[in-house]
Amino acid sequence: MRLIDPAHPFYRPKWRRYLLVAAPFIWAGVELSFGNPIWRYLSAAIGGYLAWHLVLNWREDDSD
Repeated sequence: MRLIDPAHPFYRPKWRRYLLVAAPFIWAGVELSFGNPIWRYLSAAIGGYLAWHLVLNWREDDSD
């Protein structure tokens, strides 16, 4: 089961992919400052999942 589809045109701009990856990690920092470990780990896990699919395993389309 895929939660996101990296082939969707929405994810094509690099700045958008990096922003979507950075947002959960920034939120994990907010949760760290409030002392909420469960939400911090959950946010970091979401950021890690997005980083894996949108940055580390990104493949440019050759069809353009």
